Amino acid sequence: MAEILREIGMIARALDSISNIEFKEFDLAKGHYLYLVRICEQPGIIQEKVAEQIKVDRTTAARAIQKLEQNELIEKRLEPSNRKNKYLYPTAKGLEIYPQILKEHKHSETVALYELSEHEAELLEKLLVRVRHNIEKDWEVVKKGQKRIY
Repeated sequence: MAEILREIGMIARALDSISNIEFKEFDLAKGHYLYLVRICEQPGIIQEKVAEQIKVDRTTAARAIQKLEQNELIEKRLEPSNRKNKYLYPTAKGLEIYPQILKEHKHSETVALYELSEHEAELLEKLLVRVRHNIEKDWEVVKKGQKRIY
């Protein structure tokens, strides 16, 4: 039996561990850099959308976002037209760190794709996107409190 998900998991955990160590100097840990990237890329995004993009539950996202706010990397703003949602924006400090995160990401991607041809890298990306779309269907079901049928 293929162990594709095990391999993907090991890759993800290794990269997350590396990032947590390398970003410690910026007060970023436990994957918080993922949230900062989304907020820098989409200023004004709401917390629920960030959670959806990263594929975590609301509570996990709330804790990470609270930590980013405490570290003055992001700020929450209320919009007069919609007081229900809090909109997330990077601070100057967050924007200063953002290029370093992108630099680390680019390096990790280069290392990960070492000795793969351009065609192989493109194919890998296409296949992984398809796998993610397949998994997202189950993620939506489970997120709504339903059980998957095995």
